[in-house]
Amino acid sequence: MTVFDKNMVATASFLAAITIAIGAFGAHGLKQIVDASALNTFETGVRYQMYHCLAILVLGLAPSIPIKIKKTVFWLFIIGILFFSGSIYLLSLNEILPFNSAKIGFITPIGGLLFIIGWFWFAYKMLSLKKR
Repeated sequence: MTVFDKNMVATASFLAAITIAIGAFGAHGLKQIVDASALNTFETGVRYQMYHCLAILVLGLAPSIPIKIKKTVFWLFIIGILFFSGSIYLLSLNEILPFNSAKIGFITPIGGLLFIIGWFWFAYKMLSLKKR
């Protein structure tokens, strides 16, 4: 395993732990603070973040995937997590935040698009790999 692979696995593990903490905060800390719709939205952010943490973990552990493909997918997913899940967290907490987070709502679909691009790009690159 290369150093970058180790870093990718460590990053995925760290983000997964943070995701669990964010999910616990949502399940236990937000129940009495925000309405059911906001809580459901928050949980969507947690779910998509965990899916992509696990995808990054698998990517980092797969020795047969070329490093260039790994790096590109890694960064698409990381930025996707920040934009998609990060903005969803802020939007779902809008009623309790001291500022209006609705202004960053345009970032959410950009993050979703980065997830989609990452998955399609990964599939395309895997299908175009030459057999050894």
